[in-house]
Amino acid sequence: MIEENVKKLLAEIDDNPFGEKVTLVAAVKTQTVEDINRAIAAGITDIGDNHVQEFRDKYDGIAGNPRRHFIGHLQLNKVKYLIGKTDLYQSVDRFELAEELSKRSERAGVTSRCLIQINIGNEESKGGFEYNDGEKVFRAISALPALKIEGLMAMLPFTDDEGVLRPLAKKMRALYERLRGESGDIKYLSMGMSGDWKLCVECGSNMVRLGTSIFGPRHYNV
Repeated sequence: MIEENVKKLLAEIDDNPFGEKVTLVAAVKTQTVEDINRAIAAGITDIGDNHVQEFRDKYDGIAGNPRRHFIGHLQLNKVKYLIGKTDLYQSVDRFELAEELSKRSERAGVTSRCLIQINIGNEESKGGFEYNDGEKVFRAISALPALKIEGLMAMLPFTDDEGVLRPLAKKMRALYERLRGESGDIKYLSMGMSGDWKLCVECGSNMVRLGTSIFGPRHYNV
């Protein structure tokens, strides 16, 4: 099933309307090393972890050298376990996390690539900066050493109402365009999960994070 799902998705995910290639990141929360490796063998090049402990436990068992993303809420005291092992931190959702990533990265002699997480739906249950602060936050975080800001990440509200989702997704693309006008490093708008990725790509996302669409329903006994 995993192999078929990956091949179907890779064939289905086309460039977005802006002519940008869309990167498929497999969200591997609760998945076994064996299933992750099956997805990689089928063509997945990027995988995203939500939990540091899972990232550490599975790190050495992952085959094929995929690009490693961290896509979940990251506690400050766990940043040290990811430095030098993560290709893209997608969930920089508060300034103190950016400061900790900067400090740890500088100490390790590496530059950490990051996305700024925007709470586009203003939901209390989700982290991220307010939309209207996006440009100010970008400038502040960009001034920190050993960090390279390469774009934005967002999670749309959990609803099937396209009348709600589409304007929010388009607002994210608008912010992405404004930041890209300020920095040549901006290249990723990570927006879209298994339930809404098609809409997000239509609105300009160029990176999607899919778990259920690849692996099926999650198994929480891992």
